[in-house]
Amino acid sequence: MDAVIPAAGRGSRLGELTADRPKGLVDVAGRPLLAHVFETAVEAGADQLVAVVGYEAAQIVDRFGDAFEGVPITYVHQRERLGLGHAVLQAEPHVDGTFLLLNGDNIFSGSVEPAVEAVGEADAVLGVEEVSVEVATTTGVIETDEQGRVTDIIEKPAEPSSTLVTTGCYVLPTDIFHACALVRPSAEGEYQLSEAVGLLVRAGYDVATVRVGERVNVNTPADAERASELVRGESGTGS
Repeated sequence: MDAVIPAAGRGSRLGELTADRPKGLVDVAGRPLLAHVFETAVEAGADQLVAVVGYEAAQIVDRFGDAFEGVPITYVHQRERLGLGHAVLQAEPHVDGTFLLLNGDNIFSGSVEPAVEAVGEADAVLGVEEVSVEVATTTGVIETDEQGRVTDIIEKPAEPSSTLVTTGCYVLPTDIFHACALVRPSAEGEYQLSEAVGLLVRAGYDVATVRVGERVNVNTPADAERASELVRGESGTGS
């Protein structure tokens, strides 16, 4: 299975941590953030990593080269960073069949393999978690039926009907590319992946949800420290 890793962002909220490097090379527990994301993908069974790069892309290419732990890396340049849906579209020529998508700024405490395994019983799978109402207003909120199947996704609702949200882990069919191409830009000019997944749901695709454990979305220096603590706790090394 291919794994698509969107990692084109600068990470401006990380301040000095990204003054001379892209977000994907910010240190997390002694390794670049992207090394942890690549490792999560490989451990889940990825046999190709498709890294969508942009800001200071050459630094990422120089750091990782053409393979990670024996798994080949294909680099795709996102010249304009117009949202996650747009990033996914850039990977289309390099993806063959159902693929794993992991946001390049998320650290997970455990394996995302359960999401990969669940796709055999659904057309697509979303890794999910419960958050506060406040956080739910800032992201894609998921509504499900009694079986945990997705019935709707609402992007950044003012009054969330649910506190179940995506974690940046998806297993998606290639039809998602067509859905992304149909999405209209938001008021901020971004193409939202959540809206593309919503199009699949409304078209009758069976989209399941799976809990994939604790994760940290690395957007600030405090997040980077929390991610380091999560990794250290998982490894038990303390360093």
